[in-house]
Amino acid sequence: MNDSSRGASHGAGYAGAWPPPDQGPLPAGPAHDGHDARYTSETQPMPIVPGFPDAGRDAENRRGADREDRDRGAARLGGPLFRDETPQEPMPTPPPSGEPTPQPPPRPEPPQKKRAGRDLRAAIGVGVGLGAVIVVSLFFVKAVFVGVIAVAVVVGLWELTSRLEERKQIKAPLVPLAVGGAAMVVAGYARGAEGAWVAMALTALAVLVWRMTEPPEGYLRDVTAGIFAAFYVPFLATFVALMLAADDGPERVITFLLLTVVSDTGAYAVGWRFGRTKLAPRISPGKTREGLLGAVSFAMAAGALCVEFLFDGGTWWQGLLLGLAVAVSATLGDLGESMIKRDLGIKDMGTLLPGHGGIMDRLDSLLPTAPVVWLLLVLFVGSG
Repeated sequence: MNDSSRGASHGAGYAGAWPPPDQGPLPAGPAHDGHDARYTSETQPMPIVPGFPDAGRDAENRRGADREDRDRGAARLGGPLFRDETPQEPMPTPPPSGEPTPQPPPRPEPPQKKRAGRDLRAAIGVGVGLGAVIVVSLFFVKAVFVGVIAVAVVVGLWELTSRLEERKQIKAPLVPLAVGGAAMVVAGYARGAEGAWVAMALTALAVLVWRMTEPPEGYLRDVTAGIFAAFYVPFLATFVALMLAADDGPERVITFLLLTVVSDTGAYAVGWRFGRTKLAPRISPGKTREGLLGAVSFAMAAGALCVEFLFDGGTWWQGLLLGLAVAVSATLGDLGESMIKRDLGIKDMGTLLPGHGGIMDRLDSLLPTAPVVWLLLVLFVGSG
């Protein structure tokens, strides 16, 4: 009970000043908290003074109000007064001096949806455009398609030699490579395998001679890179011209292109959706074993259909073997160029094709697959 309540209660009983005159001053000391328990309204009933008939009733009402105030104070101290009040969490105890402040554990980030690494719209648009050029030139005028192969070879050589010089200071001579590469493709279409081998030998000789016009420092390094480039790009591309030279050449080239594209698509689709186990993380972190199984499955199914319906004398089981071989060679070709790009420290060989990178980024799986398809088709259905 507060002082005003006590003063009012005693004032009603004694009708005088506090403390009562007959009791004297209150004793002081630690046992007393500012009032005498003898005069507390809760321990002694308040006397009724004549002339004040309601004084006792008023004192009882005040005592009841005091109890309610104490009950509300206790409720306020013991817990929240309202239901929507929440007790405050205790402050963390600071660590001793000299010790690092403990950091709360990081919250786990919500899983993010997988996204494709390239612009799919641009990639699909460029792919459709290239496919239209290939189909039109392939089925209407074979010589035009030979020119398409030669242009792709020259651009691929330019991208490869440019990246070698930029990243490794290797100066593979581009002029003899470009001229000899285009000659290889034409010779393969016109003269067969012998013409391709002769053009390859002459291109290597031209690289050796051309490099002699510059200082001898780095000669062996540069000519070795030049001969490698001549074999890797134009010589392997010559096998596409060899397939085209057959009577059913368009069907052979379409089978070669279709199986390679289907293999890459199956690897991408299955690997993106179900890929968990890395195939070769140090070479290409994006490739998975599940993606390889997708490439094999898609390519084998497409191979069975192509060989069964496009070639006279071909059977579906031969198409299964052809599809399996294409999936393996396309994957190895992709890994091979990924190894080259990792050594050079680049992501793409060029930026000529939006959504795809450069020409060499599209030829990576096609180039090593061309001799495989050419050889198996010769074994299965003849040279044509």
